Amino acid sequence: QVYLVESGGGSVQAGGSLRLSCKAPRTITSVFDPSSMAWYRQAPGKQRDLVAQITNDGRTNYADSVKGRFTISRDNSRKTIYLQMNSLLPEDTAVYYCHHTQTMSWGQGTQVTVQG
Repeated sequence: QVYLVESGGGSVQAGGSLRLSCKAPRTITSVFDPSSMAWYRQAPGKQRDLVAQITNDGRTNYADSVKGRFTISRDNSRKTIYLQMNSLLPEDTAVYYCHHTQTMSWGQGTQVTVQG
């Protein structure tokens, strides 16, 4: 298991921006670097869905609903991934979770609320 810590959530007006961070402070480089990382989100009463994924060499994949608005990135030197969220919509409201693919580890989640 990899210990993941998310931050950056909050409440914003529709059209606003937030930047989420996910750190793996206790993870050694040989575990963090090779793995794909991802952001998922779960709205109340709904399943947890993939938002964005980034491979170890920087290739990205996005859910259709966030393409053009969200950007995932990683900084292996800081063992951190980011999710830049722009043009936020009320339907983006959810708890956002960081995921380390190789070990199937999850963070505790960070709440994002978009007021319309």
